[in-house]
Amino acid sequence: MYVSKLVEDLPPSGIRAFFDLVLGMKDVISLGVGEPDFVTPWNIREHAIYSLEQGYTSYTSNKGLAELRKDIVKFLKWRYDLEYDWDKEMLITVGASEGMDLVFRAILNPGEKVLVHEPCFVAYAPLVTLAGGKAVPVITTANEGFKVTLAKLEKAYQKGVKAMVLNYPCNPTGTSYTRQELLAIAKFAKKHDLLVISDEIYDELTYDFEHTPFATLPGMKERVVYLNGFSKAYAMTGFRLGWVAGPEKILAAMTKIHQYTIMCAPITSQMAAREAMRNGAKAVAAMKREYNRRRNFIVTSLNELGMECHMPQGAFYAFPSIKRLGMSSLDFAQDLLEQEKVALVPGHAFGSQCADHVRISYASSYDNLREAVARMKRYLERRHGKK
Repeated sequence: MYVSKLVEDLPPSGIRAFFDLVLGMKDVISLGVGEPDFVTPWNIREHAIYSLEQGYTSYTSNKGLAELRKDIVKFLKWRYDLEYDWDKEMLITVGASEGMDLVFRAILNPGEKVLVHEPCFVAYAPLVTLAGGKAVPVITTANEGFKVTLAKLEKAYQKGVKAMVLNYPCNPTGTSYTRQELLAIAKFAKKHDLLVISDEIYDELTYDFEHTPFATLPGMKERVVYLNGFSKAYAMTGFRLGWVAGPEKILAAMTKIHQYTIMCAPITSQMAAREAMRNGAKAVAAMKREYNRRRNFIVTSLNELGMECHMPQGAFYAFPSIKRLGMSSLDFAQDLLEQEKVALVPGHAFGSQCADHVRISYASSYDNLREAVARMKRYLERRHGKK
């Protein structure tokens, strides 16, 4: 009786709910959790340790260490010729996830709507709901590589839409966009006067072309809230550190909420992130090469198994179809886990239209991937017969 109806009606995370089943099982190959299997590079860990030894254990500014914000702004200028004011247009958050929560709470009035593409990261629609808004799905399909297109956006658009979410490279599909494709989406955002919330946490893990930040497109910087962080590219998930760049007024509103809820991100994580910004590029490049090798192996193998899978352009996920098997993604994932001890994420966790897909993370060792493919092949031959 004391629980909010809004919270009570929210479904639990489709990722975590399934992986409760994995806990305690032996010999499981987990290809489910979206976390790098690499340990945070030593120089970054060492910098965190050294900062503690030097006595850096206090609060920072609510916005985050000035030095870190300056480092990020300097990096964006060098990498993309993208300019932000380090003090007025930059906020350090507890992961990019906190940044996403803050932006919805900062911009939405009750009942206002946000376009959210599906498949998508499991948190987007619930965070819109918790902020008092309504998520409006933009359905993407496998035959178009799960791309958000101008036609799909126009079809989904309705009165009361204030903003749209774009995640690229995308979790769970690995889909990303060329500059030309992004320009079409930008045209839509301008036409309907929308704020674009661009989650680019996997930007450094783009394989087939250069990543283009949405804020670099002509006339878009003033209507883009740009989210990023250190978890994925730098293998720093446990440090829980992200950042947000965007228009001064929106960042001020986000900072106000951040002040009351979080105070500031942990100083040790921020000190580690400074080292990542300054001296992390070599390690990122090495991890990216290995992810690319795994990507090519797993996608080729899945297609050979008859699990049709498009080639992801970034991140570390494959999103194959199991439609030919005549099973729901949940039934397939549970059966594969029980029979062969391979853990995947059922596709329905990422949208109502995804029940005939599963998400496979290739942020696991090459040997693990090879063994997982062998187990999946054995399962498919036993359960469904050879192709």
